[in-house]
Amino acid sequence: MRETRRILLVEDDENIRDVCRRYMERDGFEVVLAADGQVGWEEFLRSSPDLVVLDVMLPGKDGYQICQDIRHESDVPVMMLTARGDERDRVMGLTLGADDYLTKPFSPRELMLRVHNILRRVNRDGVAETSEQHDDTLHFDDMMIDPARRRVEISNQAADLTVKEFDVLLLMAKRPGQVFSKGQLLNLVWGIDTPADTSAVTVLMRRLREKIETNPSRPELLQTVWGIGYRFEPKTRKRRV
Repeated sequence: MRETRRILLVEDDENIRDVCRRYMERDGFEVVLAADGQVGWEEFLRSSPDLVVLDVMLPGKDGYQICQDIRHESDVPVMMLTARGDERDRVMGLTLGADDYLTKPFSPRELMLRVHNILRRVNRDGVAETSEQHDDTLHFDDMMIDPARRRVEISNQAADLTVKEFDVLLLMAKRPGQVFSKGQLLNLVWGIDTPADTSAVTVLMRRLREKIETNPSRPELLQTVWGIGYRFEPKTRKRRV
């Protein structure tokens, strides 16, 4: 097991790439660099990074395609960098499975805050580096949620959730029946207060329903509370002791 967390930075702007690299290395990360999409994808397969920081507009292969390809192979956290401010572009990245996005121009300090917030949730073995790892496993009907291993099973089959999908599910599952506003969930998804629009929460909830609901178009577990947000509403609940 390597001792240093590894970040793959895929960015074609040399100045941005150099500034980000210096800040990442200053914080103790090993950084793998790529200046175009195809090289970025090859480096992902070769280097097994702990986090991918990925520009959207890239020569050869754009960030959306790389993010989609990554999600076919792995649940490694992905942060997207974009010069586009349009909501449709941000939602596109989240729909494809990105965990976070940052709009250019951005502060390197904000970038590193987001990097640390994402990686703090998962250690090198994929185990949450929080007090959750000592919590009991949760059981709801045919669903099992194991905070220590960050594992979810539906009818004894593993559900492959991203970091943020698991965080949102665990938060709601620990408080069944409680209504969470989109703003509350948005703060958990990003880990910091941000003016990002709540459509990101809508996208994440849709992806989560597709992975855990029998019929995502008529969800039973993750229910919409119109005009407010969402609640987790299992039929039965028990906790392993």
